[in-house]
Amino acid sequence: MKEEVKLNLGCFNKHLPGFTNIDIREDTNPDIVDNAFTLDKIEDTSVDLIYSCHMLEHLSYEETSKALTRWLSVLKEGGTLRLSVPDLEAIFAHYFYHKDLSSLMTMLYGSQRHPYDYHKNGWDYDKLKKELLEVGFSSVRKYDWRTTPPHSYCDDYSQAYFPHMDKEHGKLLSLNVEAIK
Repeated sequence: MKEEVKLNLGCFNKHLPGFTNIDIREDTNPDIVDNAFTLDKIEDTSVDLIYSCHMLEHLSYEETSKALTRWLSVLKEGGTLRLSVPDLEAIFAHYFYHKDLSSLMTMLYGSQRHPYDYHKNGWDYDKLKKELLEVGFSSVRKYDWRTTPPHSYCDDYSQAYFPHMDKEHGKLLSLNVEAIK
C-alpha cells in the first residue's frame, strides 16, 4: 500500500512526524526548503493532506486566493486541506469582554520577529468557508484538534488558548477548518 503524502506548510519549529515539513527559512531545518504558498517543488495531484497552521494570515487577499488555488492543485482528488488561522470572531469577543488588547497583539498582527511574521489577512468561519468554496474546495467544516491527529498529540497554534495553555477553561482563539478537493 502506498504511503500517504502529507505536507506541513510553514513548519517553523513544529516538525510533525509522518509529514513532509516545508518552510521557506533554511534555519528552521525543514525537510524541504520551499515557498509554502507556491510549492514550486511539489507536483500537482501528488498530496493527500496539506496542513497549514497559523500561516495563511501572512498573505495579502490576492496572495491568499493564489495560495489556496495552488494547494488545491497539488492535492489528489479527495485530498484534505486542514487550516488553522486566528479566529477573529473569538479574538474580538475576547477583546470586547476583557478590554485587553496587549494579550491579542500577536494573534492580530503576528509576532513580527522576522520579515515573514506579519499578518495581512484574517477570517471568521463564514469568510474562510466562502473563500475555500470559491477556489474549488468542498465539504468545508470545522475540526476539533482534540480528536484529529496529529493535532491531538502535537501542540501547535491550532491549540491557541487564552489564557495561554488553559485548554480546559480558556477560550480557543484558533479557527480550525478542513476542506476536501
